[in-house]
Amino acid sequence: MTGILRRLAPVALLATGACFATRQDVQLLQTQMQGMRSDAARSDSAQRAQLAQVIRTLARMNDSLEVMHAHVVRIQGDIRGDLYGIGQQLIQIQELTGQSQRRLQELRASLDQRSQDIGQQVGPDSGGAASPGAPPATGASATPGPNQLFQLALDQLRRGSPGAAQTALQTLLQQYPTADVAPDAQFYLGEAYKAQGKAPAADSAYLVVMQKFPTSPRASTAMYKHALFLEQQGNTVAARAALNELIQKYPRSDEAALAKDHLRTMK
Repeated sequence: MTGILRRLAPVALLATGACFATRQDVQLLQTQMQGMRSDAARSDSAQRAQLAQVIRTLARMNDSLEVMHAHVVRIQGDIRGDLYGIGQQLIQIQELTGQSQRRLQELRASLDQRSQDIGQQVGPDSGGAASPGAPPATGASATPGPNQLFQLALDQLRRGSPGAAQTALQTLLQQYPTADVAPDAQFYLGEAYKAQGKAPAADSAYLVVMQKFPTSPRASTAMYKHALFLEQQGNTVAARAALNELIQKYPRSDEAALAKDHLRTMK
């Protein structure tokens, strides 16, 4: 019996050592797992804190964007209101300017008529001389002055009679080629042709304005209309050249701004 116990003693010692080693490994593993859980918990906490910070930052940015958007909307509304007001003022100015020009032309035509009447009254029978600059008088058939002819032509255009307007303007340009209304008469001759559907004749009239009266306010408008005519004829290259020439020659004109816009949309 004693011998058997002696033989089993080493086995028991080995089993006891093995059990002891296993408990140490388990404790170590548990310690490592607890450490990992702690690290994971700290990492999760840090991530949650960072996420919360990001959310707060995004919320502040969103609030700022909403404020900026509202501010931009107000500014856009103010700008639209200002532009509308400016547009209305420009319309009023244009209307007043147009009325002033029409009134001035009517007064000049009236003066021509009065000069003509005086010339008819002060004739060879009365022994007097006609007023300087007045058109020659031959009784009741005296030729109207340039301003009278121009006013007559404008009236005919407004009434929808471009043929009669064309006749009056051609008479004006033939009899009074150096009159101060000659540039306007040449331009409106083109308008009269255009109203009759005579596009080539209208373009020719505009070309005369450009060539004979390059310093007239009508020259830039005539050049713009010439460019549009070229484009309508399919000559895009020449149309572009004419628009660029217009911008170069008359950079401050309204037509120059139109030409720049038109060049951007041309194909």
